[in-house]
Amino acid sequence: MKALLLPTEATYDLIAAQLADRGYCILPQLLPAELNNALHRRVTGLDDEDFHRAGIGRELDFQLNRDVRRDETRWLNNEHPTDAAYIEKMAEFRLAINRRLFMGLFDYESHYAHYAPGAFYKKHLDAFKGQSNRVLTTVLYLNPEWQPQDGGQLLIYAENSDTVIETVEPNFGTFVIFLSEQFPHEVVKASRDRYSIAGWFRLHDPLQAPAL
Repeated sequence: MKALLLPTEATYDLIAAQLADRGYCILPQLLPAELNNALHRRVTGLDDEDFHRAGIGRELDFQLNRDVRRDETRWLNNEHPTDAAYIEKMAEFRLAINRRLFMGLFDYESHYAHYAPGAFYKKHLDAFKGQSNRVLTTVLYLNPEWQPQDGGQLLIYAENSDTVIETVEPNFGTFVIFLSEQFPHEVVKASRDRYSIAGWFRLHDPLQAPAL
């Protein structure tokens, strides 16, 4: 894939300022249009068997619970050129935010998410303080011509509250960033196929065995 120019230094300045001020940032577009289009072709071209039912919890605490979430996921693969292009952009993002906020972001994991009609994800946190090395959540939406009546909105709640502070339409190219431990959030039931990439920047875990 040819060189992609966005985002700009001014965009990173804006993201850093909003993260420092309120802990989240919502952008109508962050990545180049050609990359968004390639990611959309990629996720909509996957077969049903490429996705897996999403669960809650990690490792020994992992479980499937259709009362909590009904989406399906597939982890990005750095060997696929489109996935690799997105992962490269997120590596640039990590370095840019670390330079501005000294957050110590170490690596990034991400998956495609598919919400079939009727799917949802109830209010939850991506990380609990002191129990996870996920510190910064990102969401990229890949839904052309999405309409409010299609549902699937992301609701962001105030910390330790049932007050919704942001309602985000999953419009094509919209990019959301927020502190993983601070903001509970929810995905409203969708009435048509809804696609996104969810990702998490993590801190280094010194207890984690090095990759061989």
